[in-house]
Amino acid sequence: MKSTNVSFENAQGERLAAKLDLPVGEHPRACAIFAHCFTCNKNFLAARNISLALTQKGVAVLRFDFTGLGQSEGDFADTNFSSNVDDLIAAAAFMEEQIGAPEILVGHSLGGAAVLLAGLKIDSVKAVATVGAPADPVHVTHLLQEGENEIEVAGEATVDIGGRPFKIKRQFINDLKALTGSEHIRKLKKALLVLHSPQDNTVGIENARLIYDAAMHPKSFITLDGADHLLSHKEDAIYVGHMIASWAVRYIPAPEEKDPLVTERQVAVRTGPKGYTTEIVAGNHHLIADEPPSVGGSDLGPTPYGYLLASLGACTSMTLRMYANNKGWDLQEARVHLTHGKDYVDDCVNCEEKPVKMDVIQREVELEGDLTQEQRNRLMEIADRCPVHRTLSSEINIRTSEKV
Repeated sequence: MKSTNVSFENAQGERLAAKLDLPVGEHPRACAIFAHCFTCNKNFLAARNISLALTQKGVAVLRFDFTGLGQSEGDFADTNFSSNVDDLIAAAAFMEEQIGAPEILVGHSLGGAAVLLAGLKIDSVKAVATVGAPADPVHVTHLLQEGENEIEVAGEATVDIGGRPFKIKRQFINDLKALTGSEHIRKLKKALLVLHSPQDNTVGIENARLIYDAAMHPKSFITLDGADHLLSHKEDAIYVGHMIASWAVRYIPAPEEKDPLVTERQVAVRTGPKGYTTEIVAGNHHLIADEPPSVGGSDLGPTPYGYLLASLGACTSMTLRMYANNKGWDLQEARVHLTHGKDYVDDCVNCEEKPVKMDVIQREVELEGDLTQEQRNRLMEIADRCPVHRTLSSEINIRTSEKV
């Protein structure tokens, strides 16, 4: 994904630091805002990986630091849950001004509770997803138990949260207590996806049930079995992002404006500054290419050669299906298995001076159905006539130029 550092003002005129993550193309399929967990920030591992998964599905994501956290201005001690919701509203206005109004809100932990309330106040939002969210914002006060008495007596206390000190004032707790109840969830009346782990020891799984029961349809639940509260394992966060993106597109209409980088005859590809994870847009389809960890990749998608073999295999089986249909033959299924490698050329000029290798693709075709031997022989001949096979077997002229 392409990440750009941006900032916008909150209701108090303080600058909030943010990152705008964009998918390949000039017109995202949808826009989303990510609200991070309590005392976390926009660069938290779960935030980055969920955003990565969403952009891979064509969704632009704005993730930002709430007031007083990360790189944002302001004093955290003067913030509360209500001000977090106000920050989300300011983020939505900024995103609408920059690339488009947000249709999706995603919130992690207390950020999930915040998007449930903010979703009521942002008209453009059509879908809301919560991850490990408490059903009641006041749930977060269990993290403040060590300083609760001091806060009550002195009006404030410094509390250790996740190994870092934070000053908490009485107004923070009072604000949480004033927002108890689930009436706002019932009034949301927007598509809702609740994601939660049964093994979440910070915010128990019963919170997911309470949110789900309070919400009106359409609503869905996905269990994050084995995941911890912070989604500290990359594969869990990536899974969450993919599930949200796949679910949300049902409620987000396709953009009316055609993206000039996304046409039926064009493929757009982008590789970022780190690693080999590469985003691909082919027509209306978003794909990922990568390399295995053994060569520095993240193994989030097939390798380039994997796509090459897939292209040949798909073309082969489609061509066999088309031919059998035209002939009325009983081909029930065509399966194609392919491998790619290098082999030495047996006969070549100057081989003694410099060994020459050639690319070799091994293709094995399985034909299932009530077919005569003559029909099978003919289908094997047809396999060599698929368009991609012919392209790979002919001289290919690749013309490369720099886009300016």
